[in-house]
Amino acid sequence: MPHVRTIVLAAQRKGQVDPLALRFGTSHKCLVPLHHEPLIIHVLRTLSAHPDVESIMVSIEPEMFQTIGTIVERDGGMADKIRFCAAADNIADSVRNAAEGHDGPVIVTTADNALLKAASVNAMVGALQSHDVAIAMASREAVLAAHPEGQRRFYRFKDGEFSNCNLYGLRDVSALKAAEFFRGGGQFAKKASRIVQAFGLINLLLLRFHLVSLPTGLDRIAKRIGHTIAPVILRDGTQAIDVDNDRTYGIVEHLMTQQRAA
Repeated sequence: MPHVRTIVLAAQRKGQVDPLALRFGTSHKCLVPLHHEPLIIHVLRTLSAHPDVESIMVSIEPEMFQTIGTIVERDGGMADKIRFCAAADNIADSVRNAAEGHDGPVIVTTADNALLKAASVNAMVGALQSHDVAIAMASREAVLAAHPEGQRRFYRFKDGEFSNCNLYGLRDVSALKAAEFFRGGGQFAKKASRIVQAFGLINLLLLRFHLVSLPTGLDRIAKRIGHTIAPVILRDGTQAIDVDNDRTYGIVEHLMTQQRAA
């Protein structure tokens, strides 16, 4: 059985307070109440219950360790697996720090991924048996079937449109080189020079003009970084819907109510 370490990215962006945190009067978005519980607890509960997950590292500012620790202890049954690591100034270094000392698979997600399911973790673990890097995605059709307003932005490829699911996997620490492409976080996709440097001009043009399929595009990137990459296409479109803003907060709350009723 794989001894997986999961990393939950929970820090605020440096120098910013999330609008949802402001709306609910909390210091961090991961503390925003969802179904009467802090947002982060939904992710931690799913991960801690998974049999393949050996350890969970929460990447957050050190001053938040005690706050999140208290929440974890109050929930019960999770504390043995959960540890804390100081978040760095960027995602790449945060992942690197949180993975330090672990010699098995690493799966990375975010504290706002409240609808995360065990089946998605299963799919990632399976993909990492044969690939260095795994990226979870869901098709446009699956996402919109889950909720017609679930996502408004999709990446277009020759074989369809896809949304990422904020779920990434590394076979082991040797694949951490791939995390360098997350350096700078969300600004990465907005700066063409970073994309050109990482993927090459030809790859950028192919992806931008939708001339390749998703697997072919990832194969080109894989050759560039020297690691095999598996696209993990999740059939459950809810896995691409996280709590990003007021609109998606309402959607996730609605979907969670439906799931619990079912």
